[in-house]
Amino acid sequence: MSNQETSFVTICQRLLANPLRVRFHYGHPDVFDRIFHLTRGGISKASKIINLSEDIFAGFNSTLREGSVTHHEYMQVGKGRDVGLNQISLFEAKIANGNGEQTLSRDIYRLGHRFDFFRMMSCYFTTVGFYFSTLITVLTVYVFLYGRLYLVLSGLEEGLATGRRFIHNQSLQIALASQSFVQLGILMALPMVMEIGLERGFRTALSEFILMQLQLASVFFTFSVGTKTHYYGRTLLHGGAEYRGTGRGFVVFHAKFADNYRLYSRSHFVKGIELLILLVVYEIFGQSYRSPVAYIFITASMWFMVGTWLFAPFLFNPSGFEWQKIVDDWTDWNKWISNRGGIGVSADKSWESWWDKEQEHLKYSGMRGIIAEIVLALRFFIYQYGLVYHLNITKRRSKSILVYGISWLVILAVLLIMKTVSVGRRKFSANFQLMFRLIKFLIFVTFTSILITLIALPHMTLLDIILCFLAFMPTGWGILLIAQACKPIFRRAGLWSSIRALARGYEIMMGLLLFTPIAFLAWFPFVSEFQTRMLFNQAFSRGLQISRILGGQKKERSTRNKD
Repeated sequence: MSNQETSFVTICQRLLANPLRVRFHYGHPDVFDRIFHLTRGGISKASKIINLSEDIFAGFNSTLREGSVTHHEYMQVGKGRDVGLNQISLFEAKIANGNGEQTLSRDIYRLGHRFDFFRMMSCYFTTVGFYFSTLITVLTVYVFLYGRLYLVLSGLEEGLATGRRFIHNQSLQIALASQSFVQLGILMALPMVMEIGLERGFRTALSEFILMQLQLASVFFTFSVGTKTHYYGRTLLHGGAEYRGTGRGFVVFHAKFADNYRLYSRSHFVKGIELLILLVVYEIFGQSYRSPVAYIFITASMWFMVGTWLFAPFLFNPSGFEWQKIVDDWTDWNKWISNRGGIGVSADKSWESWWDKEQEHLKYSGMRGIIAEIVLALRFFIYQYGLVYHLNITKRRSKSILVYGISWLVILAVLLIMKTVSVGRRKFSANFQLMFRLIKFLIFVTFTSILITLIALPHMTLLDIILCFLAFMPTGWGILLIAQACKPIFRRAGLWSSIRALARGYEIMMGLLLFTPIAFLAWFPFVSEFQTRMLFNQAFSRGLQISRILGGQKKERSTRNKD
């Protein structure tokens, strides 16, 4: 991050100021011509939401009033930077929110109309165009995977793969492989390499670049793509940009699992799990006729992105694989997920308070944003429609619409069971514990009996059970998204408590999916050692004892408690 900023505040600013003349604001300090701005409307802004990035709007206004923003270099000094992953993510979320508001603002609209073609394109690609291109890149991954899934479920991919004209497609595989390497973001580091090469020599620049890759810079930048995409897209749909304080303090401490989950659940974890399910289903239905090499070439970069979005926060978390901290994180997670919300209960103390806070952007969204949210959620229902016709027990009626209708009956039955358990917990768990346990036992016996019957009579296979799980889980999440978008309707219908119970179940499953690999790796001490040396390589080379820094906070807390 610091190496990237080195090129951003030097060579990039020189280029933006001259000859492109599209520099508005990229780094403090800003020096304003007071007389110029006071006689042209001032620099005050009307809204702390729309004008979240108030400094760049000042640059927009100066340029619209025939002024110019120049860049003067006196001395290169260090600035207080965000050095932790959580701090950097909060900063990038704020910048992405600000760019979303800039995209919708009249200022950028007027600039686009008044610039000549070359200056207009320079302005686009150095401001909102970068975030819009990032959004399009991630959306392309979704479109590509859903398109591939359609091909494999409809049988078109098998026909193409086994046809005579498409058997020898080595050139296509080579093209896909080269595309995967380009997608790693190596080209984004070229400005940094050039700047370090100009200042300290190209041998040093090459060594810095190699060191960055060894310290998993590709993982970090791929993860930041998800941050930019989520907050920029949410602002475009619903608005509601807000300032996010980062602090820029000393961040060499262990972030709890619950903290990471709250921060990255919607921006990375949900999207990563969706892509993971799509990749697994694509592999299941195409493995009979597709070569493993072709599958790797097609999906390698996507698997890399999925792994990055799911586990990068824990990989860059100091002491993220120490067993004792894992145990403490699990205890804290259970306490947070089971705590009831209410008035005055903060989001970091209760899951219900956090869940309500995560939906605030929908409360003030317009009708277009609500409709867009519902339309986007419908993709899970179409996905379910494609999967249920490939079950072994539905092959006899593969073209009947009853198959899809029965699948919805199964989903409604599961939701009804969850509603029964939720009502039983409220009414019987306190005073009639035996009755509540009996109800849960009967539900378990009924479910087991139905499953055994389906396996014995219609010859339901293990693959069918896995596919049912992969088909119905995203559908339930789609129901949740629609319910959140239509919250007033579900609240008036008396179904909001059931929606909350369903959401809690999904959060628990996602938490288990993320926590299990981390806990497994924490069993091996060498994983923690490797992570510490990877994160603090330069500090180790200078003989710094990281363990003392990590344990410093505990000692300070203990001394304070004694006092």
